[in-house]
Amino acid sequence: MTNRLTINADRVKGTINRNIYGHFSEHLGRCIYEGLWVGEDSSIPNTKGIRNDVVAALKQMKIPVLRWPGGCFADEYHWKDGIGPREQRKRMINTHWGGVVENNHFGTHEFLMLCEMLECEPYINGNVGSGTVQEMSEWVEYMTFEGVSPMAELRELNGRAEPWKVKYFGVGNENWGCGGNMRPEYYADLYRQFQTYVRNYGDNRIHKIACGPNSDDYHWMETLMKQAHRFMDSTTLHYYTITGDSWQEKGAATGFPEQLWARTMKKALYMEELLVKHSAIMDQYDPEKRIGLLVDEWGTWFDVEPGTNPGFLYQQNTIRDALVAGITLHLFNQHCDRVQMANLAQLVNVLQAVILTEGEKMLLTPTYHVFNMYKVHQDAQLLDIHLTTKELKSDIDDAIPQISSSASIDASGKIHISLCNLDHLASAKVDLDLRGLTIGNVRVSGTTLTADSVDGHNTFENPDRVAPAPFTSFAWDGQLLKVDLSPMSVTVLELITD
Repeated sequence: MTNRLTINADRVKGTINRNIYGHFSEHLGRCIYEGLWVGEDSSIPNTKGIRNDVVAALKQMKIPVLRWPGGCFADEYHWKDGIGPREQRKRMINTHWGGVVENNHFGTHEFLMLCEMLECEPYINGNVGSGTVQEMSEWVEYMTFEGVSPMAELRELNGRAEPWKVKYFGVGNENWGCGGNMRPEYYADLYRQFQTYVRNYGDNRIHKIACGPNSDDYHWMETLMKQAHRFMDSTTLHYYTITGDSWQEKGAATGFPEQLWARTMKKALYMEELLVKHSAIMDQYDPEKRIGLLVDEWGTWFDVEPGTNPGFLYQQNTIRDALVAGITLHLFNQHCDRVQMANLAQLVNVLQAVILTEGEKMLLTPTYHVFNMYKVHQDAQLLDIHLTTKELKSDIDDAIPQISSSASIDASGKIHISLCNLDHLASAKVDLDLRGLTIGNVRVSGTTLTADSVDGHNTFENPDRVAPAPFTSFAWDGQLLKVDLSPMSVTVLELITD
């Protein structure tokens, strides 16, 4: 069967917010320490303690927004422990992640410096679970107030006279779980209280983010929207793709049975149902879609690599992860009327990381390459598409579509079409029918990512085993663009029409 994708280039459905391609960095394992921060005295090349190689790679990927300091860590983090001379900062035990000592050398100044280096928006998560209203209020004042105040003076004492611009601020994290095991009714009231003191200073405007539900907890979303929608700019959603039978046995990142390929794709595609149902609840209280849905934790979660600290959540990253990233980002694009940000978990060395490091070595994962290929969708206009695709049968799960796709047009008029072939066994032929264009000459180019096995991945010995390559398996017959996609591949086409 030949799959068919109709692209209506004259029908725009909305703008794909660049922040859909955002990321998440938590004080967890080797994400912050070694992954991002090595200290100014490190032999690893750095700028003011932050790794140069990681910064360069993230800037190439055009990271738009970065979330910090958690995650579960956020609701036990007290920001004043992470300011001032580093040698005088309090040390603590990271009780959530591995029981290691947190020396607080990477704090507010270091994070906001990192965001300035990356030219990305900071998204800061405040502490509701073990913090106070005063603590949260003073943190916002410390970062953004310009004038005479105790927190502004403290900031200047610590070397920063000018306030930062901080737009995104989360009032708590996973307060239904590690952030306090709260009921939605209780959290909704707490949110209303805490957010009152997350103030705007000067011309800085805070985008207030409420802690939304875990996965399919529709009661949490209903309660939160009913009780607090007037006080929020966005709410969150968390969902992880696991293939095992339980959180205790999530399945291996590599060396997994081939039959789990389809199950992983099926679990990733469940995001569509979550977006539809949560958006429907939000529509009841916010029909104008003023409030954004931020999927600020998503990605694959597998068992840790053998021999590593279980609390560090270090896992390899394969072509399977790349397909999960590709199809999930397509879903976010398609729901760009409501989804205004998403943050892959996590940035470096944790879960579905885009970068892995080992001492001075650094490698880019297959997931990194997908984000780098898809950056063309950032801030572009989503085009209306209609896809007819073959269904892939599975012995253990329901059928899945062979093809996933998204299309957009950027400010210069270039059309970008991203295509995922979810079939790990066979190539896929797709006929692309472009409508709504006055087509003369069509110039087509493309990039593709695939692997030679279902767990193909990069290692420090072979860092380019899974890497993008030019895509040339297409033909334009004057009416249709016919493409032939490799098995388990992610492909991006660029079309320039004269």
